[in-house]
Amino acid sequence: MGDIIRIILLVVIPPIGVLFTVGFGLQFILNVLLTLFGYIPGLIHAIWVVTRRNY
Repeated sequence: MGDIIRIILLVVIPPIGVLFTVGFGLQFILNVLLTLFGYIPGLIHAIWVVTRRNY
């Protein structure tokens, strides 16, 4: 259930999906900046961060 919510948040607001995945740090700040430059770069980075996390 948590993964479904994370994916929905990732698509709607990419920085929130990254925040819930890796916490507040460099990846979150980078994603905020990329999302400010455009939704698509932020979304691509968020997908990359969420899919590369270690289980």
